[in-house]
Amino acid sequence: MHLTVVSSLDALCRQQACDKLAAAYPEAVLMLHDLLEDGLLVRRTIRPGVPPQRGETRLEHPCPSCAIRLDMEPSVQRAGKAGVDHLILGLPPALPAAAVVRALSSGARRSLVLNAVVLACSPGAVEDQIWDRHTLFESGYLALPDDERTPGEFLMEELASIDSVLLADPDVVPADPHASARGLQLLRELAPHARITERATDVGPAHSGGPVHPGVTASERNTDVGGPSCAGIAKDSPFTTVVHRFHRPLHPGRFHHALRSLAQGCCRLRGQLWMAPAPECRILLRGAGPRIWLENVGPWPAYLHDHPQVPSGVEDPVTTVRARAEAGHPSTVISATGEGLDAAEIIRLLTDCQLTEAEMKSGFTALADPFGLDTTHDIDSRRAS
Repeated sequence: MHLTVVSSLDALCRQQACDKLAAAYPEAVLMLHDLLEDGLLVRRTIRPGVPPQRGETRLEHPCPSCAIRLDMEPSVQRAGKAGVDHLILGLPPALPAAAVVRALSSGARRSLVLNAVVLACSPGAVEDQIWDRHTLFESGYLALPDDERTPGEFLMEELASIDSVLLADPDVVPADPHASARGLQLLRELAPHARITERATDVGPAHSGGPVHPGVTASERNTDVGGPSCAGIAKDSPFTTVVHRFHRPLHPGRFHHALRSLAQGCCRLRGQLWMAPAPECRILLRGAGPRIWLENVGPWPAYLHDHPQVPSGVEDPVTTVRARAEAGHPSTVISATGEGLDAAEIIRLLTDCQLTEAEMKSGFTALADPFGLDTTHDIDSRRAS
């Protein structure tokens, strides 16, 4: 069975995108899911020539993982066993498509072929959604008050993991051509790997006919923030992406101060950090509009084996650190996307955050940590703003 997965921030965009896909593939079965406030998951199935069917599942815990495990996985399996050739799966608003693809990736479902992973969105609303400071619940996109994600967080994660963007423009308010044009430029900058189109027939396959399994889409490589993609494919766009790599650990105080300045003009920040107070830990940096957060994901791969230490008192510690970085040891990579960014100023700002030669020779693990990174846990997320 062929599968097309459609995620969205709101149900109106999802509905319009799914209607386009259903019209483009009239033999396909359309399955839409909505998660309501009281934990009720509503499933609507629309088959060609058959009256629409409705099903409900009451979730003990109205969370996305429960919705996937208790309803979506079994529903997709039943569709496959019933002989459905192409299933268009419309996800509840703000449910990440990558979570569904991973859930459908076990060996029992090797016959499931992923056609495309699609984000449905309105280009005229994208920029405002990214800079929205409210949670998904507060902005009315989600019925779950405990979810602290912002609209921008959801969009950034989706844009990194989908392979197609199907533009939708629900007739709720009159379209703003200027906002739509800027939104389209921003989408192209944030997701240069994706097909961005208004036509459902342009939504392409995520891969060449293989089964669903983790990492099937080339675009999933973009979720590796240790190697952020370089965008900037449209020279006439007001949005640019600056990527910089450097090879000394960061001074926590200087980076904390610089991060505030950097975040003011960036709609997206991504990267991996080598922080002086926790040199053995890989720290991920993520930013979406006004929200920035750091995550300690545990030891660098090199530290899992030989526990390398930056020597003190050697003749040239900077050369030693650079050599280790080039060999796959710790290094910092930061990608910043925004409007009218000054690449030289950003690079200068970040370069000044590195430890000086004198600081490296004197030792740096005792530096104060304003982020509160806990080196004793494998994963420790902290909100920076």
